[in-house]
Amino acid sequence: MLSELDASERMLLLKFVCSFAWADLEIRGAERKMVKRLVKKLELSSAEAEQVEEWLKTPPTADEVDPNRVPRAHRKLFLDAARQMAAADGEIDPAEQENLELFEALLK
Repeated sequence: MLSELDASERMLLLKFVCSFAWADLEIRGAERKMVKRLVKKLELSSAEAEQVEEWLKTPPTADEVDPNRVPRAHRKLFLDAARQMAAADGEIDPAEQENLELFEALLK
């Protein structure tokens, strides 16, 4: 599935993943590791990887993670990645759960 994403879709996916990492206002080690694994799987350029690192320091803005920007063909992939991020640290706190439910509703 990941191989079907073009460059802009890969970056959009990571933008969403990073925004979900920020849902509880803290980036934990397990979340950072998940992002790094995803960056490697997606074979991002060094410039793209640096941008992702910036999103781990400062979250993407709400405008940048508008669910309407998620391509219809990849909505399940984006939702699955968001769920994985929410659970990456071993717990899904109420803010993360609320964000997931809202994201899922907006993607339908």
